Amino acid sequence: MTAPPLTLAERYAIHLARDRRRSEHTVRAYRATAARLCAFLGEHWGEPADPARLARVSAADLRAYLAHRRTATAAAGTAAGLSNASAARELSAVRGFLDWVGGTGSAPRLRGPRVRKGVPRPIAPDEAVALATEVAEESDEPWVAARDWAVLLLLYGAGLRIGEAVALRGAVLPLGETLRVTGKRGKTRIVPLLPDVRAAVEEYAARMPWPVEPEAALFRGVRGGALSPGIVRVKVRAARARLGLGDRTTPHALRHSFATHLLGRGADLRALQELLGHASLSSTQVYTGVDAAHLLDVYRAAHPRG
Repeated sequence: MTAPPLTLAERYAIHLARDRRRSEHTVRAYRATAARLCAFLGEHWGEPADPARLARVSAADLRAYLAHRRTATAAAGTAAGLSNASAARELSAVRGFLDWVGGTGSAPRLRGPRVRKGVPRPIAPDEAVALATEVAEESDEPWVAARDWAVLLLLYGAGLRIGEAVALRGAVLPLGETLRVTGKRGKTRIVPLLPDVRAAVEEYAARMPWPVEPEAALFRGVRGGALSPGIVRVKVRAARARLGLGDRTTPHALRHSFATHLLGRGADLRALQELLGHASLSSTQVYTGVDAAHLLDVYRAAHPRG
């Protein structure tokens, strides 16, 4: 029996994996977006979304698709629906697919949704996840994508400072349920590792093209040296611009979000002080000015612990 022909989404996934060397996570996400777009447009147009028809897709068609995604996501019970950051990521993936179908530049120009300028910290959980995903998916090298994802998850899922994350040595492997971190003034602390965070670091270590050495930096730059915090900041800055996030969306904002979300979940200040490595309780008390009930809702909806 002859196998059915591959769909456009499946062919696009093969292109991403074989020609663009995208990570498995990225290929899976982009294939799903392409399949959703083709299914929606087929119903929207009343005819198959084949390459010839996709070459004529309009900005209005894409706006209709994004509106559909927001409605479908809200109906599925995901907080208030597709956030602006997530919608911007969806639009970016759609453009990539349409450029592959019709050639670079063929996707219609459409301004992505934007959040209010100067959005206050902490950033929402879905924005934190969208930011980390956008940074990781920007790299054509699977091991670099895995590295960036792991570093940002350590900030958002374990509350590390960016300097603490890039200072980790190979000796921390294999990981357990906790991680010993050396912070400011050489002070050490123990932080719990969520399964998703641990899995991200382990996947990066497995993909890294250099052997893990106990005394060498765990996170490496593309030439094999220690990863610079500045590289992470530059990548986050570029990703937040693509997602329309405010300029306060920085690597440190991910750590801030970790703290406020835990506080909203019921963690006391003393425990939070230990987790963050603050020298004094007054440094931790800045996190009390948050809406704990709201944070608990969004935390359960989108945080890795949820």
